[in-house]
Amino acid sequence: MFDLGGVVMPSPIDAFRAYETRTGLPHRFLSEVVLAGGDDNAWSRLERGELSMDGFADEFEAECAMAGGTVVVADLFADIGAGAGARPEMLTAIRCIRARGLRTAALTNNWRPDDEAPGVGEHTPALGEVFDIIVESAIEGLRKPDPRIYELTCSRLGVTPGETVFLDDLGVNLKSARALGMTTIKVGDPAVALAELEAVLGFALTD
Repeated sequence: MFDLGGVVMPSPIDAFRAYETRTGLPHRFLSEVVLAGGDDNAWSRLERGELSMDGFADEFEAECAMAGGTVVVADLFADIGAGAGARPEMLTAIRCIRARGLRTAALTNNWRPDDEAPGVGEHTPALGEVFDIIVESAIEGLRKPDPRIYELTCSRLGVTPGETVFLDDLGVNLKSARALGMTTIKVGDPAVALAELEAVLGFALTD
């Protein structure tokens, strides 16, 4: 089970840091706004599909203003979309896993694409050929680290949590997975994470 942004693709956090540097915002400003307010803030509601992109832009820009910074959501999301290409080594690993007869899933917190915001969102049609299933927070109305979205993904894969390995770049998401009995791997350096996954699976993940 693979997260998308930060695992299969570069992390949106990279785009956060670049945007902060370019616009003169303090380091980690955007991350702090995203974390503030927990499940009730604009970012969380966007990822559960509760806000349109226009509605999110109004609310998130207002949250940023309250925190003392100016953010243009359209520009920020253009940066995120520009860095959304899949990592070749991850695609190779997933192909190797499926070739061994194992099922794969993408489990991602994302948002519904908007025609006026090209590149927004992590799920592209091409990924439908990479994974057996794709579970997206904005479609399900649930987002990591809610345990229910992990249980939903396991159910659709036809496995128990104890039969599952989950890769994510955020510790908070891995904590919930471990509590359900999943084997977890934190992805910082993709090469290191894939080596850990090879050790768990017992076979190579390269061509």
